[in-house]
Amino acid sequence: MTAAVRPRLRDRLRLGTANSRFLERFRKNRLSVVGAVLIAFFLFIGIFATWIEPYPFAAFDLNHRLEGPSAIHLFGTDQFGRDVLSRAIYGARVSLTVALAGTSLGTIAGVAIGAGAGYVGGWIGELAMRLMDIILAFPPIVLAIAIAALLGPSLENVIGIVGFLIIPQFARVTRGSVISVMNLEYVTAARTGGMGETSILLRHVLPNTLGPLVVLASLTIPSAVITEAALSFLGVGVQLPTPSWGNLIADGSTYLLQAPWLTVFPGLVITIAVLAFNLVGDGLRDALDTSGSSG
Repeated sequence: MTAAVRPRLRDRLRLGTANSRFLERFRKNRLSVVGAVLIAFFLFIGIFATWIEPYPFAAFDLNHRLEGPSAIHLFGTDQFGRDVLSRAIYGARVSLTVALAGTSLGTIAGVAIGAGAGYVGGWIGELAMRLMDIILAFPPIVLAIAIAALLGPSLENVIGIVGFLIIPQFARVTRGSVISVMNLEYVTAARTGGMGETSILLRHVLPNTLGPLVVLASLTIPSAVITEAALSFLGVGVQLPTPSWGNLIADGSTYLLQAPWLTVFPGLVITIAVLAFNLVGDGLRDALDTSGSSG
């Protein structure tokens, strides 16, 4: 029993040391820490938008139409007198939901396809990767618009589109990582020891491919935010009256000269959110030291 406990204790100590080193390297990158704080802020206001928004985001006030930023309305009001700050806060919930849910779906599907293609190999693996290449051959925004026009505009469809677009990236990275890990000695030793193929994949192969996947996911979320904003701006994404950052810009573009704050503030929010995720992604890449393994 003592002999069985010692390896587990050693594994825990190694994991704790690795985590400490990772956190230490990440904290040294001050810009990444700033990005993490900004992301936490956006997630907070997205989750608690209903309680944080200074006014109900859909409340009309025709007596205060198109008023500029002031102490009462920090981001001004729109053509119906609605508070732009409240709509941007609620839009954070919608836009981040699309980005995070879409990235999660794409990650799960891409990892499953890439792991299967890399581990099984043969014509099945080649066929799977050629399908991924076909998807990558289309410009992402053009493909997104085509699918959105086919399926119709809705929050659920936008999440599915975002997830679909990023599947090939995760499939390719996972396949490359799986193939490289499969040639390592401990995998060969596990197979020689009689461990089943599924157990080897789940316990030894996939856990050692997480570094590049975590970095890729953190760098993919900003693209998902932009994709949602583009689709909503073009009218094939999240539909009004549900506010998202993209349709807020589209709604205010008609009044660009008369009331520029309608587009400037949502655009600024998108810029800050995308920058924050990119900063965190760069910090994770440096802390995990996977810059050379994700290509």
